[in-house]
Amino acid sequence: MPTCAFLSFRLGLSDGVSVVAATWVEAFRGFGFDVVTVAGEGPVDRVVPGLAIDAPEPPTADEVVKVLADCDLVVVENLLTIPMNLPASRVVTEVLRGRPAILHHHDPAWQRERYAAITELPPDDPAWRHVVINHLTVEQFAARGLAAICIWNGFDVHVPPGDRERVRTSLGVAHDEVLLAHPVRAIARKNIPAALALAEAVGATYWLTGPAEEGYGPVLEGLLAHAPCRVLHRPLPHRRDVYAAADAVAFPSTWEGFGNPPIEAAIHRRPVAIGPYPVAREFVALGFRWFDAARPSALRSWLDHPDAGLLDHNEQIARRYLSLEAMTARLEALVRAAGWMP
Repeated sequence: MPTCAFLSFRLGLSDGVSVVAATWVEAFRGFGFDVVTVAGEGPVDRVVPGLAIDAPEPPTADEVVKVLADCDLVVVENLLTIPMNLPASRVVTEVLRGRPAILHHHDPAWQRERYAAITELPPDDPAWRHVVINHLTVEQFAARGLAAICIWNGFDVHVPPGDRERVRTSLGVAHDEVLLAHPVRAIARKNIPAALALAEAVGATYWLTGPAEEGYGPVLEGLLAHAPCRVLHRPLPHRRDVYAAADAVAFPSTWEGFGNPPIEAAIHRRPVAIGPYPVAREFVALGFRWFDAARPSALRSWLDHPDAGLLDHNEQIARRYLSLEAMTARLEALVRAAGWMP
């Protein structure tokens, strides 16, 4: 049985890359690969500390060669995409030259203002295939002379619902209290101020589920301390419980490479108010009916008079285009075309 390694800064955690990588891992197992996970941190099969985002030193080339020695194919999750540990990216680039690899790109450097000046990622090699998560990035790769294909993230459309009453009770949310969930990490581009304003406008309690990252902690502390509405800042172990407890979902981001929560909300039959991030247009074109976070009156009206037809419609769109089955079929076609299928 051939072995496929999944390699990244971190894997097996709650960040978006880890969540999506886990769906690919299951797909590759279904194709007949033995899978090993390799990362700088997280509950992985093989830990290489120098790959971690905050590692003081990168791994040596010998370390990376050794950890991948028994692997026939390598899937690189974002480590050759965004320069969060550029020295490690350089080492991995050279080790993988000429080896079969899929570079799975979630957010290229040029899509983040603080990394925009760094142009050496992503690298390229005839032995590699580039996969991105939206069609906008396919176009941006082409403009840089790189060929990439789009494979949208896949979602479990058969996941059972969470226990609404149990979760709301655990949160201290009353039966008639409107709960607006914001299931994200707290960083600047998630637009916490807009989410708080939306909660105030629709008369809701604001619920942020993720921790502050990228130095955003002091800003978040100030925002929540002076929030115009009741605030909850609590994680839950299962995403389905977030949607079960919530009455609506806020997602006013200014930028997303994909944006999982609106799709998850569609599967779990919750309305969503989104921000102006460009990739959202790609999914609206599929037919999703989402509210504009900057115009809260429409969501407020829906909450006052819920329309199951909107929820039916969004659920059907998610099932048709963004299921795990649809993602797996696209990925299988790529692996077969490259001649890597067991």
